[in-house]
Amino acid sequence: MTWPCWCKAACAEPDDDRKLRAALATATLALGWGELDRLGHDELAWEARVLQFRDYHRLWQLQGVLPMLRRLLHDHRVPGRLLAQGDERCLTDLLHLSELLQQASVTLDGEHALVRWLAEQRQDEGGASGHDARRLRLESEASLVTVVTVHKSKGLEYPLVFLPFGTSVKPVSPKTGEVLRWRDADGRWRVEPRPSPEAVAAADRERLGEDLRKLYVALTRARHATWVGLVPDKALGVSALGHLAGLQADSTYEDLRAALEQLARQPSEAGPVMAEQAAPGDAGLSYVDLTPAAPERPEPPRRTQPHSRWWIASYSALRTDESVLLPTPTAAQTAGEERFLQAWQESAPTGDGQAPAEPIATLHGFDRGAGPGTFLHQLLEWAGRRGFARLATDPAAQRDMADLVARRCNLRGWSAWTETLQHWLARWVSTPLPLDSLDPGAGGVAPVAWRRYQVELEFWLPVQGVDAAAVDRVVCEHLLPGRERAPLAPQQLQGLFKGFIDLAFEHHGRHYVLDHKSNWLGPDDSHYHPEALASAVLSHRLELQYALYTLALHRLLRSRLPDYDYDRHVGGALVLFLRGHAAPGQGVFADRPPRALVERLDALFAGAPAEEMS
Repeated sequence: MTWPCWCKAACAEPDDDRKLRAALATATLALGWGELDRLGHDELAWEARVLQFRDYHRLWQLQGVLPMLRRLLHDHRVPGRLLAQGDERCLTDLLHLSELLQQASVTLDGEHALVRWLAEQRQDEGGASGHDARRLRLESEASLVTVVTVHKSKGLEYPLVFLPFGTSVKPVSPKTGEVLRWRDADGRWRVEPRPSPEAVAAADRERLGEDLRKLYVALTRARHATWVGLVPDKALGVSALGHLAGLQADSTYEDLRAALEQLARQPSEAGPVMAEQAAPGDAGLSYVDLTPAAPERPEPPRRTQPHSRWWIASYSALRTDESVLLPTPTAAQTAGEERFLQAWQESAPTGDGQAPAEPIATLHGFDRGAGPGTFLHQLLEWAGRRGFARLATDPAAQRDMADLVARRCNLRGWSAWTETLQHWLARWVSTPLPLDSLDPGAGGVAPVAWRRYQVELEFWLPVQGVDAAAVDRVVCEHLLPGRERAPLAPQQLQGLFKGFIDLAFEHHGRHYVLDHKSNWLGPDDSHYHPEALASAVLSHRLELQYALYTLALHRLLRSRLPDYDYDRHVGGALVLFLRGHAAPGQGVFADRPPRALVERLDALFAGAPAEEMS
């Protein structure tokens, strides 16, 4: 079922035409062909739809995802239409998915995180079958046999109820060393490790009271009739049913039958309300599967050549010789996972989490590791999706930003850092990033001045038998040549190479890729000088990462721009060390992979032999 993904994506970004059109075209919203065609040429009709989904977005932010989804279903008359079509199955699934989204939203930050979570759950086919909360509900449980505990049946009604263990009981009998919890004569709870006989008797009375409450619930669930199973038991007299029948602790099963028979003979205005029946005997019936056996399929021919290993790789899946003894991360499936794997590779021991002692808007003392790194990435991703320029000029957006940072800090125990992170984020969107080293005369450009940019740009590149060592040799030859770095371990890339570029932006007709890094290089701004940045890049092989990201940008622009030329349209790559943003140069390591490198990588990924690249 694809409609929740498209509809939620449209509600999260109502100004994204592609996502909104995809949502309106889903079968669940069921817009007619005429209405869909009208939206293509009637600007007023299209604007009305945009405003409608902006209201959904506003409702989502103010009240949550579940009220928003219910408003969406109501506005498009989804429940009534599905019931009229007899498609109770679909309606049940939609309501179930809405509840699951509401539950997940409690632990996720923001609309985009919930949209991504839903996409990940849809891809996780194996996990769905084994998780009770994610199993699709039956369209009509009223006509099916339902097995439920007495506790969970409270407040519900069933046509017929079968209580197979009506006389089951577990009297309080503490074992040696067992702590007993009971209520004294004043109604106060007491705990005793060595309870006295009086305490045991009091605890058993508490047990009996709870059993009576459960028995009452069980006997009042049926609309028509209830069957209660009676089983001989030595503790029958202290069971809830035995207590109602007036039995003593040493009473027998025959005493219970006699008491119930006497109760059944008592007159009632409605006639007989209770009767005894013997347990049904063995009818000699057994289940026989009459489904015809599937015809045997012929054994497929065996391959004489081994299969080539086809897999999905990413930058985080590449490893150096120095890390082969460490756990090897697999290819990231989402942008969040990609960031976590990179932060895992770059992590250092965490800080002490104390309030910042340095000047405002610096992060040198902020906690280190994968968690804090992902946290900073998510703040910048949210800011980009909200609009950098809007955050700099719109007071309402600035209030939202301050509130978001405060809420996320409180959730993670970083409330002492709230003010610092608020100032840092506000300063980041307004501080020009230096581009002169990449394009003389370009000066600096702040994120608020970007007119064309993309947050979390995902890419997929086909890979045809690429040797990681060949890629490594090409990169080392062209980027920071002559500098030592850990070589990549032998690895064959066959299938697809995927990644997520934190930011791609355009300035003066040239396009750039930008990647955020939360690496800690030192306790103050002086440790974020150009040589330190270059050393950090080489230490974590970030030059390999931005080379591959530049290749992805190169292929994208080549497919989109009719007059594309690498020298004219590609500006370069920026590695932004977030903790050094207040240092001279804003903690930016800038480089422009030469055209020869990008073209050689392009040929390698297209399947050209590595020998021809030398």
